[in-house]
Amino acid sequence: MPRLARELDQAVREETRRREVFRDWLQDDVKAEFINGERIVHSPARLAHTDAMFRIAKILDAHVLRSSLGKIGIEKCLVGMTRNDYEPDVCWWGPKTAKSFTGDTMVFPAPDLVVEVLSPSTERRDRGVKFEDYAAHGVAEYWIVDADARVVEQYILRGEVFAELAKWGADSVLRSAAVGGIEVPVAAVFDDAAQAAALERIWRG
Repeated sequence: MPRLARELDQAVREETRRREVFRDWLQDDVKAEFINGERIVHSPARLAHTDAMFRIAKILDAHVLRSSLGKIGIEKCLVGMTRNDYEPDVCWWGPKTAKSFTGDTMVFPAPDLVVEVLSPSTERRDRGVKFEDYAAHGVAEYWIVDADARVVEQYILRGEVFAELAKWGADSVLRSAAVGGIEVPVAAVFDDAAQAAALERIWRG
């Protein structure tokens, strides 16, 4: 047992060291994450991926700004969890947490909402280690977006695990359980005209 304890302690120390090296290495022009002791560098995303990400971010940001509901982050916001560092596609922190941020904040706490847009290289992690880690760290709501199928999967935290609330198609309206009062026409995630109409409704109130 003492030997196993020493080996575990050494492994934890080595992982902590690698994480510090990762944070020192991370640059503004690189999207990368530190997952289970390994540096994961992401390849450039397809247009369908980035379009869906930015449409969601714009809709959420308009609603949050209009109602003073906290802070939206996209892509390069580094979220530090117990072992892993993630850069979610879109995330939201409620007002209480967002008040603690400053212009110099570089590592952020677990968000209240996380959105990940699937790609072939990330789907296993989005549905695996991230799915479990986000829940374990109290992320209240998780959306997984499939830009090819034009579907948004919505998961709600129940206890310490995510339960699927619904799988929304392009003719549906997603109602967020975490971000108060927002209703997102799913078509607005995948179509510019639908996004423009959704933004107009938000700003009209």
